[in-house]
Amino acid sequence: MHRAYQPLTPANNIYLRQRWDQEFYEEHRKKISLAKSVIDNKPPKTYMHLHIKLKKLQMEGERLAIVERDNRILLEKMAFIMRTGGSVDNRKEDYMQKSLNKTKRQRELLRITHENFAILKRLTAKEPHYHHMRWQDEWNINQRYMMNISKFPLYWKNKHLVPYEVHKEKIAEANRRIRNQQEQQMNDKGSKPEVSGSKANGTVSPQSGLLSPQIRIQSPSSDHVED
Repeated sequence: MHRAYQPLTPANNIYLRQRWDQEFYEEHRKKISLAKSVIDNKPPKTYMHLHIKLKKLQMEGERLAIVERDNRILLEKMAFIMRTGGSVDNRKEDYMQKSLNKTKRQRELLRITHENFAILKRLTAKEPHYHHMRWQDEWNINQRYMMNISKFPLYWKNKHLVPYEVHKEKIAEANRRIRNQQEQQMNDKGSKPEVSGSKANGTVSPQSGLLSPQIRIQSPSSDHVED
């Protein structure tokens, strides 16, 4: 019973009611399919002359044709030059360059050259006012004075320098000479030698009679300079 057609309104015959409702429904679907829309929602028409600009394409083709023709002409000219080596037909062989102020510039250059030679001659002929050899001697004397009065050596960081080595060699030579004199006196007289006075760049030690340098070096070695 539940599978039978159930009309929306009361009917005497269910089968006839079902047939009539089906006809009404098909007619309704037909009217809907044939109905026209009130609002136009279709896309606008497409015009080809707005998307494809034929004039622009024509002008671009003409421009490319002109460029191609110019390139071909230039290539032909370059090939001709490469074959023949090229030539210039507007060259003037007898043309000489002219300058309106050439003579003035030459006179000015000559004047400047003469002045430079005169200045150079005066500089070479001028005797020096200061004597550099005298300055060197005075500097050496001052260095010896500084070495004598200084508490620490001036060249304690660079002992390989010449003034320090020369001073040390002088002290060692003086010590050897004093030692030789002492030995000679002891052999001759058999008495204790006496040494008095002072030597250059050193002092006489009262115990041994040897010279000890006035330059003091902070090192674990002895104060006297040994051979």
